[in-house]
Amino acid sequence: MTGEQGQMPARKVITARQVRLAAELRKLRERADLSVQEGARALGIAQAKLSNTESARVGVSPDRVRHFASQYACDDAALVEALAAMAAERANGWWEEYRELLPPGFLDLAELERNARYLHTIEIAHVPGLLQTEEQVRAIFAYSVPEFPTKELEARVDYRLRRQSVLDGAEAPPYEAVIHEAALRIRVANRAVARRQLLHILEMTQRPGITVRVIPFDVDGFAGVGYPMLHAGGPVPQLDTVLLDSVHGVAFLDGESQLSRYRALFSKVKGAALDEVVSRELIHRLTKEA
Repeated sequence: MTGEQGQMPARKVITARQVRLAAELRKLRERADLSVQEGARALGIAQAKLSNTESARVGVSPDRVRHFASQYACDDAALVEALAAMAAERANGWWEEYRELLPPGFLDLAELERNARYLHTIEIAHVPGLLQTEEQVRAIFAYSVPEFPTKELEARVDYRLRRQSVLDGAEAPPYEAVIHEAALRIRVANRAVARRQLLHILEMTQRPGITVRVIPFDVDGFAGVGYPMLHAGGPVPQLDTVLLDSVHGVAFLDGESQLSRYRALFSKVKGAALDEVVSRELIHRLTKEA
């Protein structure tokens, strides 16, 4: 039996978004100061079922999310409905085509971007993936050590280009990128590719909702940041997500203190950047030098 009266089947694949929903349900219980045993008793379900739900091993319906919130005395209607909407999602996105080809973090990133209300990113050494040309993407992945097999290389290139569709259309989330001048000057391929990449960025900034700000080399008081950062806005602020990217993989952060810290960091880094108009002028100058 797989309905609400029985145990849903265990998932074979667990995504970052499903883990996030499960974690938020656990937070609701903890805010109510209930143990797992007490929470299960309040919900009228087995303790094992609650544990499996809070670990994302099994799913939960929107109605059950609302029931959880009611029993936990959560009166934040906006948060509850946002969680119910997460539980209602059943369709697989285009990224699932790459499930056997690419690391799970890649797919989780595409899903995060697709569901974001806005996207803020900081890049110091590379042009943001959503703004890269195919030539730039291919040059970046071709530089890997050891080299990717042809099939995996093509999958990575194709995947990154398909991610960029999130910026297309009237429903595209507002996108703001803060990029260091270093990322714009580094030639991952050659002079011609670098120039076309810069022109592409200028073209993208003509779209409504896309903002690029540049941190110039000569700005004072900029000590840099660690890994590239993406801040994806959720339907309510509590469901924001920060992604940190490194050579060892991606980390999804959603703790209240973590979100507060990285919101402040983005604001601080943005404060070191030129405004939109002057940033475009700088990028235009760089196209003449490339």
